[in-house]
Amino acid sequence: MNDTAIEQEIQAKGLTAPRVTPEDVEANIVSEHYFTAAQAVGYVSGEIPPAPLDMLTFCVLVLRNGFTVTGESACASPENFDAELGRKIARQNAVAKIWPLMGYELRTKLCTA
Repeated sequence: MNDTAIEQEIQAKGLTAPRVTPEDVEANIVSEHYFTAAQAVGYVSGEIPPAPLDMLTFCVLVLRNGFTVTGESACASPENFDAELGRKIARQNAVAKIWPLMGYELRTKLCTA
């Protein structure tokens, strides 16, 4: 079940108390950056299939307050490596780290209100 499906179920059940939504998470991201481990260390591979450092993809998300979160994806089989898919998975893993941060922030606001 993805974040959108969960949000739809929450709305269908009429759960209206303050919460963090997928839209809140996305609105909190001001920029996103992608690179492979090979790019990070300045290694240029001409190998086919990709070398191990080419198959480790990172995503850095910069949040509204300047905090950063990271996600990564690694491919076990070089034959399955797809750069676009690697970026999507790395981003999904980074976004998963935003939820607890925003949940903590919301909880703090609710307790001090």
